[in-house]
Amino acid sequence: MKKFLFVFLAGFFLMHVSNAQKIGYIDSNFILSKMPAYNKVEQEMNKYAVTWEKEIENLQKDVDKLKQEYRAEEVLLTEEMKKKRQTEISKKETEVRDYQRKVFGYEGMMFKRRQDLMRPIQDEVFTAVEKVSKSKQIAIMFDKSGDLVMIYTNPIHDYTEYVLEELGLASDKANTKGKQPADALKDDPDKLPEVGEEGATEEQKAGEQPKKPTTKKKPNN
Repeated sequence: MKKFLFVFLAGFFLMHVSNAQKIGYIDSNFILSKMPAYNKVEQEMNKYAVTWEKEIENLQKDVDKLKQEYRAEEVLLTEEMKKKRQTEISKKETEVRDYQRKVFGYEGMMFKRRQDLMRPIQDEVFTAVEKVSKSKQIAIMFDKSGDLVMIYTNPIHDYTEYVLEELGLASDKANTKGKQPADALKDDPDKLPEVGEEGATEEQKAGEQPKKPTTKKKPNN
């Protein structure tokens, strides 16, 4: 119910704002995927993850070894010795779990390392978004990849390619006509089609009649 209310209010807000101010949106995940620096960070974080996982795996092997030794010698141990060994095993298990949380937990070593590496990249994207927003006179720019639930987005309000262009990462194919946001026509008024020109062939635009396809006559028998 709360989620539905949030979606409803967000939709109402967007509709109200669109009547008064120019809005747009980007896909930050798509933009990041196109950035070599981001891909480099991902590769580096994967290396960190593999190293830390290996450390945790080795710690767990030490715990498993202690358990195996305890089970093998349990019948020979006194109650006092059993409690001592059990306490040692429990302590080691706790150490493994604590280290695992320290590395992969919320705001752990993995999280902080990634945050440090991503900060300059995120700043670069933010600067590009800010420049595009100002040049295109966008009052509010949303992120399609963010927490805001966007149940419908009209592609004419998508400024992702403009941000990629600002970052020097835009491709010719992605920036072809028809892929630009709504204000592209406002920026290039000379490129508007004339009345009745839409859908015409190149020959019709040049004032020539289209050629009729030739058909072969069948020979008379």
